[in-house]
Amino acid sequence: MRVRYIPHTESDVQAMLRAVGLPNLEALFADIPEALKLKGDLNLPRALSEPEVISRLQEIARMNGHPSDHSLFLGAGAYRHFVPAVVEEIVGREEFYTAYTPYQAELSQGTLQSIYEYQTLICQLTAMEVANASMYDGASATAEAALMASRVLQRKRILASSALHPEYLSVLRTYLVNLKMELQLIPWGRGEGTTSLPEAEKQLNSEVAALILQSPNFFGRLEEGSQLAELAHSQGALLIAAIVEPTSLGIIQPPGEWGADIVVGEGQGFGNPLNFGGPYLGFFATREKFVRQMPGRLVGRTVDTHGRPGFVLALATREQHIRREKATSNICTNEALCALAATVHLCLLGPQGLAELARLNLQKAHYAKEKISGLPGFGLPFPGATYNEFVVRMPRSAVEINRKLLKRRIIGGLDLSRFFPEMDDCSLFCVTEMNPKHEIDRLVESLEELTKGVK
Repeated sequence: MRVRYIPHTESDVQAMLRAVGLPNLEALFADIPEALKLKGDLNLPRALSEPEVISRLQEIARMNGHPSDHSLFLGAGAYRHFVPAVVEEIVGREEFYTAYTPYQAELSQGTLQSIYEYQTLICQLTAMEVANASMYDGASATAEAALMASRVLQRKRILASSALHPEYLSVLRTYLVNLKMELQLIPWGRGEGTTSLPEAEKQLNSEVAALILQSPNFFGRLEEGSQLAELAHSQGALLIAAIVEPTSLGIIQPPGEWGADIVVGEGQGFGNPLNFGGPYLGFFATREKFVRQMPGRLVGRTVDTHGRPGFVLALATREQHIRREKATSNICTNEALCALAATVHLCLLGPQGLAELARLNLQKAHYAKEKISGLPGFGLPFPGATYNEFVVRMPRSAVEINRKLLKRRIIGGLDLSRFFPEMDDCSLFCVTEMNPKHEIDRLVESLEELTKGVK
């Protein structure tokens, strides 16, 4: 169910009344007999926030036989966050919804401005100096970052943390396999779930173009980003930071502050709902000194001959715009509509709202982690700091437990044996602001009942 409610301001109401030639709202309803008009104020309950209104309407719909939604505790790169109705309202405007590549700046100022503002927000989020006009998704952005690092340093070896999302690693391998580039993985510590610093130091040398790190990583753990950046820089390599859950940047130190040279990631968490795997939004930011090696396009702000501000495609290093041998990438489009959704959502949140959203994710996830790990037979293989995802070891196989949870209309965590066969009793759970306390408690109760008597 999708609910739209865009309220009118008092100035909006007055403007509409003037347009139809009426002095006030009472005149608009003059044809209604006085006996049928309500005298006095409505007896209404307290005001509700937009998420609360939607939740309440869904409760009413369920009372009428509407099938309830599943409780969702699955993340692993695709996250359910609340998307305010105004995001869809703006994104759905025809001038944005049907726009094509903004080749003619004089006809595309609205689109170019929205991209420029998106780039600005990504720079602010990541603490970097320049960002492009978006990419396909986080995985392809990560691979493009590896290629960029190779161009910058003229080196052919890439190191990547084994705690990077396995599907990102798969895309990375696909990109590198025919480019005569070597990909080597740094193992994660079995008791920590984070990238091994000693192994990183051992593998880094003067042939490495970049070290790729995800934080929070695939297991939800926070990495020692500054230490790994120092290790990479000591060998002249670049540090690429991948941010798969972007809401974490509301409270976690941005990669630019701990030494990252390129920051990439998945922007789906802002303004873009879960939608069968796409379309998603890859973001890409870097230091200004590397800007001419950055893939994709860059929108810039300038002035015309009359001194009026305007927006243009300032840099477009793809083969559609320049000679193929000089192109940095063959990426042929961007995700401008998804980027616009992220821009609107971030502007609505603001710095304080984003921080509050991130804290809510953190607090709810830690509540769930504490409750689940306290159940008999359950434990935390990686007990350190996490954001909104965490790994749980269970007394039964994750496949079996997930199958039984589904019968209770609960979508459990990711079965980690899909990527790590030895972790068949482990699940990666995700909790966001969309999981109310009663849902978390129901998950905990269900896990306890489904594993009762199992050691």
